[in-house]
Formats: sequence, C-alpha cells, structure tokens
Amino acid sequence: MRSALFCAMFIALACSQPASPQAKRPSTKDSTTSKAPVHIFNPDNIAKPVAGYSQVAEVGGGKIVYIAGQVALDKSGNLVGKDDLRAQTQQIFENIKGAVEAAGGDFSNVIKLNYYCAESVDPSQIAVIREVRDKYVNTVAPPVSTLVVVKRLVRPEWLLEVEAVAVVKK
Repeated sequence: MRSALFCAMFIALACSQPASPQAKRPSTKDSTTSKAPVHIFNPDNIAKPVAGYSQVAEVGGGKIVYIAGQVALDKSGNLVGKDDLRAQTQQIFENIKGAVEAAGGDFSNVIKLNYYCAESVDPSQIAVIREVRDKYVNTVAPPVSTLVVVKRLVRPEWLLEVEAVAVVKK
C-alpha cells in the first residue's frame, strides 16, 4: 500500500505545474528539425507530462556516456546526509556532475536519469529530489527520467540512487 501511495505522490509531483516561469516546455512536432546532437522533446502522439521530465531523447551525434548509479558518497567514500534526503540528493547530483565533467561534458549533456528511491522515504519528500534536480538540469527540456520505488538499496543508509546517461561532443 505504501508503494502505491509513493507512486501516486510521484505522479502528482511530476504532473504539477512548473515551479518557475522558465520551466515552460516548448511544443515539438517534428524531431528531425533539430541540428543539435541531442533533441529532447515530447511527441504529439503520446501523452505529454505537464512538467518534470520529457518523453524522448533522440541522439543524433556525440559520444554516449553511461554513468553508474550514484549514491550519497563523497570523494573519500563517506556517506553524506545520514537520514537526510536533501543532503543525499545534493551529493548524488554533484557526483553525476563530476562524472559528466570527467567524460568531457557538463550537466546540460545529461539526457536520461533513473531514480531508485528506498521505500523508507516518505512520499511527501519526493518534491525535495525535484528541487535539487532542478538546480542542475535544463527545466525547459528536462532529461527523460524514471523513478522506481525499491524495498531498499544495497546499504540501508542510502535513501536514493540515481544513474544517468549523457551525450557529450566526441
């Protein structure tokens, strides 16, 4: 039952209005008109999310970079933010940022995010993940994403794990 509530809370969050005016999404009808190496959009033939993520990321060039699931460990391997979802999410996004930069890009190159959230996280806290994420991503055309609630992560003190896919210049 808790998982169903969690999913309902996430769907409500993803479908809520953008937090800021710059988060409005341009409509896209034809994905072939983009000259960029990546085209992130919502096609007209499937349901469009109101805010929070995009449905399609089309790669036309560049180097694809897969980033393993990141957890709230600092450079020394120490946990950041025990029992603090905001602190853990911040560290996770810093880790993803560092990984993308090491591959020759920046956070604007991230096209896909997969979230694995421990069932122990109160569903009302999902908004915290989005608040932190919005400091890093292009909110006009946010990465495609998926959030999955899991019983727990490998270590019980981890509240969230996020993996990413980026496309950087060759």
